[in-house]
Amino acid sequence: MMFEHADGQPVLELNDEQSWRLLEGTKHGRLVVSVAGEPDIFPVNYVTSARKLYLRTAPGNKLAQLTINSSVLFETDGVLSEEAWSVVLRGQARVLSNSGELAAVEELGLKSWVPTLKDFYVEIEPTSVSGRHFHFGEQPEREI
Repeated sequence: MMFEHADGQPVLELNDEQSWRLLEGTKHGRLVVSVAGEPDIFPVNYVTSARKLYLRTAPGNKLAQLTINSSVLFETDGVLSEEAWSVVLRGQARVLSNSGELAAVEELGLKSWVPTLKDFYVEIEPTSVSGRHFHFGEQPEREI
C-alpha cells in the first residue's frame, strides 16, 4: 500500500479510511484489556466486517477481563524493509450470545490459529481508530 508523505516527513498520520484498509487487510494483532488498573495484552487473530472487529476466545483471563471491563485497545501493525505502519483501535468489547449474531459472525470464516477450542466470539465496536505510517531512515543531524 502506497502512502504519500508530505515534504518528505518520515511519519504520516493516517485517516480513518486508510486505517480501516490496513485493519481489513491484516489478520493478527494484540488485544489490550485492563482490570483494576492492571493492563494485560494478548496476541489474537481477527476479522473485520462493517467496521467492527471480531475475534474468538476460550474461557480464561482474556474472556474474564473483557467481561469485567469492556473498554479495550486493539493494535495491529506491519513492518517491511523500508517502511512500517501501526493502527490502534479503541472500542467496547462484548461477547456475542444472540443466535442471529453468532450465525452472522460464523459466516465470516474466522478460524483459530492453534488447535484449541475457542467457543466464544467477541465483537469490538470501535469508538476511535488511528493509524500512522513510517518511512525508515537515519536520524537526522542535530542542528546547532
